[in-house]
Amino acid sequence: MSDRPGRGQRRGEPARSPDRLGAILDDAVPRVCSAAVALIAVDGAVAAAAATGALVRCTDADGTLAADRPPARRDSIFDLASVSKLFTTAVLLSLAEEGRIALDEPAAAWIPGLDRRITLRRLLTHTAGLTPTRRIDLELPAADPAERMAALLTTPITHPVGGPYLYSDVGMIMAGRLAELAGGAPLDVLVRSRVTGVLGLADTGYRPGAQARVAATEWKRERPGPGCVRGEVHDETAYALGGVAGHAGVFATADDLLAFGETLRLGGGPVLRPESVAEMVRDQGAEGAAFRHGLGVRIGDPAITGPLGGGAYGHSGFTGTSLLIDPARRVTVVLLTNAVHPVRGRDGIRELRHSVAAEALRLA
Repeated sequence: MSDRPGRGQRRGEPARSPDRLGAILDDAVPRVCSAAVALIAVDGAVAAAAATGALVRCTDADGTLAADRPPARRDSIFDLASVSKLFTTAVLLSLAEEGRIALDEPAAAWIPGLDRRITLRRLLTHTAGLTPTRRIDLELPAADPAERMAALLTTPITHPVGGPYLYSDVGMIMAGRLAELAGGAPLDVLVRSRVTGVLGLADTGYRPGAQARVAATEWKRERPGPGCVRGEVHDETAYALGGVAGHAGVFATADDLLAFGETLRLGGGPVLRPESVAEMVRDQGAEGAAFRHGLGVRIGDPAITGPLGGGAYGHSGFTGTSLLIDPARRVTVVLLTNAVHPVRGRDGIRELRHSVAAEALRLA
């Protein structure tokens, strides 16, 4: 058997994939990301699957190649970044089904001191008037996660309440805290007991640690010892809050994320009632965005839907991840990458998402 590298392959790196979806990922690795895994399901059955690249490609921000570059596989684990917001939303809707929290009651009922115009619905639609981000780790470098959360919950309203749409991680962090207060448990426990445990998603959760299957993300100087982050959340605010937050922190495999997406596509059972999913994916009327917005979910976001168009919904993540569900075509699309490894700001992730969506459309 020859050990000559295949098409586009460098010596010592994983073999390339021969099929169409694999060719799409091959074209993006390592230009857009060092590793990529994609799944396309049609009518609940996997119609295409591909994995390529290396989970750890570089050792520093300059792109020095690592001596050991473990190959990406279908069961590799990726930092989902903002795709985590969908899990937070599912927990909150399950609590609302039980009457533990209401979408339109003032959040001040749970967090005294909040402006009474802030409601869970406004947090989940990014219309609460809150700032997009807040580097609480830089503001309170010596504080512990509980102190930082308490300070973050005092974030003032700086934009009109009720709209226009202003994407806010701060708002989703508040939503995650509301889930904890209403659910009587930490957010990671609620996600496990109400979503991942119910669905049997053994590889989905917060703080996976230094597992060999986890993809590396960005080289960071400010963590305890500079290096490429691996097994801990990439997002600085989520990291400052202990690795568990409403806006980021969930890690998963492609198959687990696909199972979660299929659960939503099929109406939510056994996690949510069909009427809860219907409300989640209903246009909530948030103005000013380039897409329609449901509860915690984007509808027709051109950044991820590509040729699938405005009927598809889902979310993307800063690390280079996305989940896309097209109920009319009965298609679910998962793309997991580490496009921030070893540095953020690389070009091409939007085009990669569109190419994978185009392949999904061809297979539908």
